[in-house]
Amino acid sequence: MERSLYLRVMAKQQDQVTLAARRAVLIDGLPVAVLGPVALALGSDPDQSTAQKAWWIAATAVFALAVAWVLLRAFRRADEYLRKIQLESMAIAFAAVLVALQVATVLDAVGVIQLHQLTQLILLGGVAIWLVIADLRTRLHR
Repeated sequence: MERSLYLRVMAKQQDQVTLAARRAVLIDGLPVAVLGPVALALGSDPDQSTAQKAWWIAATAVFALAVAWVLLRAFRRADEYLRKIQLESMAIAFAAVLVALQVATVLDAVGVIQLHQLTQLILLGGVAIWLVIADLRTRLHR
């Protein structure tokens, strides 16, 4: 009886810790979620003025710094198991981005598409793949 009560208390504490960690990543990730589409929209015009290019470069730089900040804070908060999940999820997403970029390069060489139109979407898709895989693995294995 006492043992099952202890397990329930520990499960509730672990659930609270998991929820707090997810909430912290969500709060840290809001600038990334906002700046990604903004940088994509700013860079999508092929005929940009110098000021527009400067805004696009600034938004992209801030986006990259925000991603690095979120990753650094998430890794510092995580235990070894969560770090392993994150690194494996990043590896899968990295492989998906490499394959997609290679396919896009071949299609660009053939003349089917233009590579500069898909590069940002492929990179943002890689980030989305990484986040979805990490979230699903965390939810299913705990």
